[in-house]
Amino acid sequence: MTAVLTRFVQGIEELSLSGEISLSLVIPAYNEENRLRKTIDEVVAFVAHQDFPVEVIIVNNNSTDNTQQIIDAAAAEFPFIRGLIETTQGKGAAVRAGMLASVNEYLFICDADLSMPVDEVLKFMPPNLKDYDIAIASREAPGAVRIDEPPFRHFIGRIFNMIVRMFAVRGFDDTQCGFKCFKRDVAQDLFPLQTIEGWSFDVELLHVAQRRGYLIKEVPITWYYKDNSKIKPFQDAIKMFRDVLKIRWNAWRGKYDIRGAYASE
Repeated sequence: MTAVLTRFVQGIEELSLSGEISLSLVIPAYNEENRLRKTIDEVVAFVAHQDFPVEVIIVNNNSTDNTQQIIDAAAAEFPFIRGLIETTQGKGAAVRAGMLASVNEYLFICDADLSMPVDEVLKFMPPNLKDYDIAIASREAPGAVRIDEPPFRHFIGRIFNMIVRMFAVRGFDDTQCGFKCFKRDVAQDLFPLQTIEGWSFDVELLHVAQRRGYLIKEVPITWYYKDNSKIKPFQDAIKMFRDVLKIRWNAWRGKYDIRGAYASE
């Protein structure tokens, strides 16, 4: 552990969160032994170059491989890394656990494959981006770059985005990229209302955010297709469509109208 990294983690639990720039990276992990070590190495290098506090929360979501051992080893070596276990299956459940456990001002969801290079997180942080409640990574906004994505994956993604724009979240070209940044108070308001445990959890959160009038910005990124993605395009697209209908049903029943942090408790 270098002196530079030690300086970054000193006092992280005592942050006043009174406007100071600080970052929590939340990484959901399900059977990620083949790529998690490389991801951790890249995240550690990123943290070493920042002049603000950073914590990294890796959430093990019922992995059956060596994911937990990798997390434990990283947490033992680097004090700014924490491991959590979420037993409810689903990416949405894992992300919610990590976000609600985060202590910093900017809370960033980060896919374990780092299909968006971790350095691009800085695009979402002041002074590069200001005056927002939620910032979502976009592979479609002007200036975004997609690398090595198969045409059929892109086509299915555009179909799903059209459905999302029609029924759940207005005005955004890409709601499904797995990299998103929330201000802390916004995350504490939204995540307790989340009902979807799987892939479509972020569509639900963005739907509720628009209902509440939060300011959402789309950030163009460079994104690399990784061929070991756990998404099954056709099966998951059908499930995601059902989730969109569930979101509309929940909204009609007033399920998202509760106010206040941890309002569902």
